[in-house]
Amino acid sequence: MAEKLVVISDKWGAKKGLWIASYFGYLQQYYDIVFHDCQQLGNVDVPIFSEENIDKAFQEKGIDRAVSNLIKKETEQAHYLAFGTGATVAYKASLKGLPVKSITAISAMGIESEEQPLNADIKLIYGECDKSKPGLKWAKSVGANLRIVPNFGHTLYSDEKIISEISLELLENITKNLV
Repeated sequence: MAEKLVVISDKWGAKKGLWIASYFGYLQQYYDIVFHDCQQLGNVDVPIFSEENIDKAFQEKGIDRAVSNLIKKETEQAHYLAFGTGATVAYKASLKGLPVKSITAISAMGIESEEQPLNADIKLIYGECDKSKPGLKWAKSVGANLRIVPNFGHTLYSDEKIISEISLELLENITKNLV
C-alpha cells in the first residue's frame, strides 16, 4: 500500500500551476497523492486576479480558513509537499494538530513568527534570493531542517532542476522504508 502524499499548491492554485504536474510525474507511481488548491482551501475568490489582490485575500483571512479547512479534510497521518502560501498553510496546520509524518515546505512565508517546535520531520527549502526565508537560528529553535538553494528566488519550486531534486529526495525517503 502506497504512502499518502498531500500536495498543496502555491497562492496561484491550479490556475498557474502547470509545473505541479512535473512533481506528479515523478511521484504518483510511489505515493497515493491528494492535491489541494490553496485558493480553494482558503475560500479565496478575488474579482480581479492579481498578485496584490490574492496576497491581500490570504493575509486577511485566507490563510486561517485554509488551515482550518485542511485540518477538517486531512484526518490521517500523511506526508506533505507544499509550495509558497500552501507551505505556510501546511506548517501552521501542523502546529494546530494536523496529523503529519513529514513536511517538505518550499518557500513558506511568514512562519518565522511561530516559535512552537513541530512534532514532525520538517524540511524547509528556500531560494537564496527569497526575501521570505527565515534565519538558521530560528529554524534550529523549532527543529526544522533548513536548506537554502543558491541562485534561486521565491518560485524555485517551479524550476525543473529543483522539481527533480525534491522529487528524488521524496522517492528516496519512501524507497528506503520499503527495503
